[in-house]
Amino acid sequence: MEERLQKLISACGLASRRAAEGWIAAGRVTLNGETAHLGDRADLNRDVVLVDGRPLSPGGGRTYLMLNKPRGYVTTLSDEKGRKTVANLTEGCGVRVWPVGRLDMDSEGLLLLTDDGALTHQLLHPSHQVEKEYLVWATGNVNRALPMLSAPMVLDGEELAPAQVRRGRDSGGVHQLSITIHQGKNRQVRRMCAQAGLEVLRLKRIREGGLLLDRSLKAGQWRPLTDEELLLLTSV
Repeated sequence: MEERLQKLISACGLASRRAAEGWIAAGRVTLNGETAHLGDRADLNRDVVLVDGRPLSPGGGRTYLMLNKPRGYVTTLSDEKGRKTVANLTEGCGVRVWPVGRLDMDSEGLLLLTDDGALTHQLLHPSHQVEKEYLVWATGNVNRALPMLSAPMVLDGEELAPAQVRRGRDSGGVHQLSITIHQGKNRQVRRMCAQAGLEVLRLKRIREGGLLLDRSLKAGQWRPLTDEELLLLTSV
């Protein structure tokens, strides 16, 4: 994916965009062997970008995994109750990684794991309001619930930003919804649905920021993020 050089440098964790612009203006950045200029764009899958003679690459040697979390696993590295954890699923990756945020034991879908503390902070800090999209299968009066879910709701005494809600297919009294939120309160989507009178039967996270769950990953499978996917996250 082609981006401005200063955005790529910032996304790779080397400097802020403003500082990167200064590096480019000072001649410290080259693009495919030529001195780069402000306004130049590049795709790291195709172009060679050097900063002070060193190749620019997303991640800087850190590990970034996408896991399709199955139900029945807790989102921790260890559990005092002896329950299965997501760490059991990713122990073959070769390094110690931790989950970015949580999915409760009964929920499934997209879960990021990494050993990058800075990215973890960036994705979880409330000021960034990273979107998270969930597919929800629920029973109840969906016509009554939809306006409530789309309006500001209150959890734990705090007013939530309005969710983006789309109605999907109905089958046998089960309604499918897409719910996109910005905050990350404990069991937020389940609690919102309960407050709106819906009983959640299944909940699956399918998107975080611009990153979509890889549909080819079966439940319990993981893979490293591609450079392009990592840039989607670090450009938030």
